Amino acid sequence: MWRKVWNKLQNTVAGGAIIIASASVLSKVLGLVRDRLLASSFGASDILDTYFAAFRLPDLIFNILVLGALSSAFIPIFIEYWKKGKSALARKEAWHIANSILNIIVVFLFILGLIFLIFAPQLVSLITPGFDAQKQAMTTRLTRIMLASILLFGVSNVFSSILNSFRRFLAYALAPIMYNVGIIFGILFLYPGMGIEGLAWGVVLGAFLHMVIQLPAVLKTGYRYKRVFNYHHPGVKKMARLILPRTFGLAIFQINRLVITIVASTLMAGSIAVFNLANNLQSFPINVFGVSLAIAAFPLMSSAFAEKDTGKFVLHFSVTFRRILFLVIPASVLILLLRAQLVRVILGSGSFDWQDTYLTAQTLGYFSLSLFAQSLVPVLARSFYAHHDTKTPVKVSIFSLVINIIGSVILGKVMGVTGLALSFSIANIINMILLLGILRNKMGYLDDKKIINSTLKIAMASIVMGGVIWLVKRFLVLGIDMSTFVGVFLQGLIAGLSGIIVYLLIALIFRFDEISIITNWFRRTKKKIINNTKNNSNNNYK
Repeated sequence: MWRKVWNKLQNTVAGGAIIIASASVLSKVLGLVRDRLLASSFGASDILDTYFAAFRLPDLIFNILVLGALSSAFIPIFIEYWKKGKSALARKEAWHIANSILNIIVVFLFILGLIFLIFAPQLVSLITPGFDAQKQAMTTRLTRIMLASILLFGVSNVFSSILNSFRRFLAYALAPIMYNVGIIFGILFLYPGMGIEGLAWGVVLGAFLHMVIQLPAVLKTGYRYKRVFNYHHPGVKKMARLILPRTFGLAIFQINRLVITIVASTLMAGSIAVFNLANNLQSFPINVFGVSLAIAAFPLMSSAFAEKDTGKFVLHFSVTFRRILFLVIPASVLILLLRAQLVRVILGSGSFDWQDTYLTAQTLGYFSLSLFAQSLVPVLARSFYAHHDTKTPVKVSIFSLVINIIGSVILGKVMGVTGLALSFSIANIINMILLLGILRNKMGYLDDKKIINSTLKIAMASIVMGGVIWLVKRFLVLGIDMSTFVGVFLQGLIAGLSGIIVYLLIALIFRFDEISIITNWFRRTKKKIINNTKNNSNNNYK
C-alpha cells in the first residue's frame, strides 16, 4: 500500500507538488529556527550586518549565472535528448550534455570565484560604503569563505536538474532542508570555536550537504561522471541561448538586493540584519502560497496557449489569481496586526532586545502591505512565459527596480530601515499593477468580473477578520502577562486563530468560490477514509 502511494507521489504532478511543498514548509520552518538562533545570539548588530552583507557577492554569482541557467534551460534540453529515439545512443548523448554542462559550470565558477576572491576588498567596499574599515574587513573575510559554496551549489543544481528531469523529487526537496541544517550547525557548533568565520563555514557546510543529499539519487538515475567539455555541442549551445532572458531577470533581482544593502549600510548599525530578518519572515506566505500555486498553474497555462485555447488560459489564470488573493490578503492582515507578536516569538530572545523587536516588527509591517502584490507577481510573470514572452516581465522589473532605488534613497534617509521596506512594497505593487495591466491589454479579458467581485469579498472578510484579531488581542492583554514569552505567544495564537476562524466562517456562509480549496480537500479526504474502511472491512471478511 505505502509503495503504491509513494509511486503515485513520485510519478504525478500533484504528488510531486505535495513532496516539494511539504519539504518547502519544513525548510522554511528551519529557516525561522536559523534566524531565531542568529537573532538571539547576536541581535541586530554589526556581526549580523556583516554576515548578511557577506552573502551578496556569492548570491550575485550563483543566482544570476547558475540558477538562471539550470532552471530555465537544462531540463527541457536534457529531456529532449533523452527521449530522442529512446535509444541507448540518445541517452548517452544526454549524459554527455549533462557532464559537459557540469564541467563548464564548475570551471567557470572557479575562475569567477577566484577573481572575486582576489578583488573581494574592493567589491565589498562598493556594496557596503557605510561600513567602517573593521566591518568591511570582517565582511571581506566572510565573503571569501562563502565563495567556496558557489562551486558546491553549481554541482548541486546540476544534480537537481537531473532529478527533476526524472521526476525524482524527494532528494531534490530535501536539499534546501540540509542547507539550513548546515547553517544551524555552524551557529551552534562552529561559531563557539572559530568565531564569526564559523558562521561562514556553516554556509559552506550547508552547500556541501545540499549537494551530497542528492548524489545517491542522481547515481540511481544512471548518471556517471565524465570529464568532458563539449561546449560546441548543439544542446549546450541551445542552453546558452535560452538562459539569457531569465539571467537578466535574476540580475535585476540581485541588483535590487545590492542596492538595498548599499543604502542600509549607511544607516544605523543593525539595519541590514533587521531588513533581512523581516524579509525572511514575510517571504514565508509568499513562497508557500504565491510561488507554489504559480508553479502548479504554469504547465496548465502553457498547455492552454499551445492549444490556442484562450478560454482555458483565462480560466486557469483567474482561478489561480483568486486563490492566491484568498490566502494572501488575510495573511497580510494577520501579519500586520500581529507583527510584534510574530517577531517576538520567532526572533525575540537572547541578544535580540525589545528595540530590535520593535524595529523588525515595523519593517515587517511595511512589507506586509505588498504581500498580495509579491504573491501575484509569480503567476503574472508565468502568464507571459506561457505565451513565450520572457522580455515583458524583465522590462517591468527594470522599471520597478528604478522606482525602488529612488524610493530607498529618499525614504531610507527619512525613515531608516523601515523606509527601505516601504520602498520595496511600493515598487512591488507597481510591478504587479503594470504586469496585470499589460496582460489585460494583451488578452483583452481576464475574467475581470469574477476577479473584482472575489477581491472585494475577500477584502471585506479580511477587514472583519482584522477587527476580530484587534479586539481579541486587546481583550487578552487584561488577563495575560505580556512580559513573558508564553504570554506573547498565547496572545498571538488565540487572536490569530480567532481571526482565521471568523474569516473561514464568512467564506463558508457567503459561499466564496475560493473556499473550495478547503471544502474539496475535506470531501476527498472523507471519501478516501470511507473507501479505505470499506476495503479493509471487505479484506477482513474475505
